[in-house]
Amino acid sequence: MPSSLSAAAIPVFEVGLNALSGVLDKAAAFAAAKKVDPTVLLRTRLSPDMFDLTRQVQTASDQAKRGSARLAGVDPPSYEDTETTIDQLKARVAKTVAYLKTLDPKLIDGSTDREIQFPLGLGITGQMKGEDYLNHFVLPNFYFHLTAAYAILRHCGVDIGKRDFLGAIPIKTV
Repeated sequence: MPSSLSAAAIPVFEVGLNALSGVLDKAAAFAAAKKVDPTVLLRTRLSPDMFDLTRQVQTASDQAKRGSARLAGVDPPSYEDTETTIDQLKARVAKTVAYLKTLDPKLIDGSTDREIQFPLGLGITGQMKGEDYLNHFVLPNFYFHLTAAYAILRHCGVDIGKRDFLGAIPIKTV
């Protein structure tokens, strides 16, 4: 069990986002090899009422940066949702990982019992203690959007598997 909120959050976001970047690399290679317009991949969604790949990547990025910033008690940077290419999405992911590295872990760790307020949409605001916010809202939402992005690309035929989704997790083999 991680000993702090920062240890439970930042490495998870970094590994997940870096894995997402790798999956996007494979999507670009797939599009080039199959002579498929990459925009087709970016606009694909699993269901008519779900976000497309572009929005899934944007939202995973937003969950990591906004969730971490709220835990740290700082304002997150605002990214315009204007990406139209795989390279632009990869740049957004890289920018998010770089931002996470700027956050002070002590500020995140100090939010365990602090009430965090956050928008839920439709003018509704949620409120949870920091530890609950991370464990029951931010991480599940982050993984949901990572999984949806992965599933969209897998559905399109991109040759990705569980190891691509997991990324560079801190594991030793014996």
